[in-house]
Amino acid sequence: MAIIQPKGTNEEGRQVLSLTNPANGEFLYDIECQTAEDVNAVIEKAHLAQPAWAALSVTQRVEYMMRLREQILDQQDRIIDVVIKETGKPMQDALTFEIYAVCAFISYWCKQASKTLKEETFRASGIMGLMKKVHMQYCPLGVVGVIAPWNGPFVLTANPTIQALLAGNTVVAKGSEITPICSKILEDLCRDAGFPEGVCQVLIGDGSTGAALTSSPMIDKVAFTGSVATGKKVAESCLQNLTPYSLELGGKDAMIICADADLDKAAHGAVWGGCVNTGHFCCGIERIYVEAPVYDAFVEKVTKIAAALRQGQQFGVDEDLGAVFWDRQMSIIEDHVNDAIARGAKPMTGGKRVGDGKGLYFPATVLVDVDESSDLMQKETFGPVLPIIKVVNEEEAIAKANDSNYGLHGSVWTQDKLKGLRIARRIQTGSMAVNDIGMMYGVPNAPFGGVKESGMGSINGQNGLRGYTHPKPIIVGRYAGMDSGYPHDQKKYDQMKKLMNFMWKSTIGRLLLGP
Repeated sequence: MAIIQPKGTNEEGRQVLSLTNPANGEFLYDIECQTAEDVNAVIEKAHLAQPAWAALSVTQRVEYMMRLREQILDQQDRIIDVVIKETGKPMQDALTFEIYAVCAFISYWCKQASKTLKEETFRASGIMGLMKKVHMQYCPLGVVGVIAPWNGPFVLTANPTIQALLAGNTVVAKGSEITPICSKILEDLCRDAGFPEGVCQVLIGDGSTGAALTSSPMIDKVAFTGSVATGKKVAESCLQNLTPYSLELGGKDAMIICADADLDKAAHGAVWGGCVNTGHFCCGIERIYVEAPVYDAFVEKVTKIAAALRQGQQFGVDEDLGAVFWDRQMSIIEDHVNDAIARGAKPMTGGKRVGDGKGLYFPATVLVDVDESSDLMQKETFGPVLPIIKVVNEEEAIAKANDSNYGLHGSVWTQDKLKGLRIARRIQTGSMAVNDIGMMYGVPNAPFGGVKESGMGSINGQNGLRGYTHPKPIIVGRYAGMDSGYPHDQKKYDQMKKLMNFMWKSTIGRLLLGP
């Protein structure tokens, strides 16, 4: 069953796609992909709206965001309905990941924006501080392009958009063609909240629509979330216009279980961290390394929890594990699992597609005896699959965790928190957790981003919000340059030598001005 079916081109020259519900195979609607001409018109509209939006105070922009949050809460059932139809998520995942998370982001950024974006004043460093003062202004970039993926279509459209808008930019976003209305609904909500025309717009389209957005010389930054392969294409496109960009890409997160871990908590964390959102989670657990003394007990506990998950919309609000969002992702999951089994892996539970064939359902799967050269261990699976590897000690676990092209997130489980921190510091990732699963994206006051092939730049944290601005220092001098200006002469030359000797060779100078 294909989630997207091309239906050709309409009279206006736009590609038409037919969308299907991944949970039951029912037709949803047709969408028209916006063309390069459409994209340029939308960007021009955003460009024209930006100066007036930037002229508002941060406090005024916060007021708009408060009205947006009110609209999200008032229309949450509508949003959840769209999310579930386009993704097949369980109701709880839709509510928590898409509604709660966005409202929490709005609350945090509205509280912090005035502090983070406030103009700063400080003295220049060293002896220049006697003569020069710096005023640091955080200026909007202009028009920001946001490209969001299909796994968190509303939240991953909204969070970067919220930050960019608060910083004084206008935004042109594009969601995945898999989940187009989940992203488009943000534009509707902003309109309902009274945002000025052109401040927040969301495109509908496929890869060609996204390419037109990232390649436009009128875009002043691109914030991309998605796959490594597409991220590299986005980076190449941005380089043509020297457009700044941030990339939040895939992961192959490792979970390390020490012999002294609380196995009940760790087992629950493993299943939740690997299966939440049907495993379509960039910080989802994809590799588990367990010290030998507790390996068998841990596998038993994980298997029991995974086998008990309730899957399918017949469970209503009690559904634990939803559908696979996209048929192409189902193929990847099946290929990785089948390859691992062919190489000798043993499924403790799951391992094969389930259901009546009308929906895309893959059960929570636990595998042991996995060949570490298999695709399941080397590539991003992005599904509810937990391969568990036995290791001799923490040193072997650390080495295996770091042996990956990815470096987004990971976790360590131990009752010795100091040991957990020590291990976490040695893992080559953008972030880590101790006795917790990968929810770093949901911690807005900490930066979130990856290393290696997991991305560039960061979202969230102070630098994330300021990343949508240009830091502009303005230096105010006391002597209008006369202190170091013309004419050059021997006296000034000798004075400079004496000054350097005083600053860096004399005890008094070093005490006053630093080492």
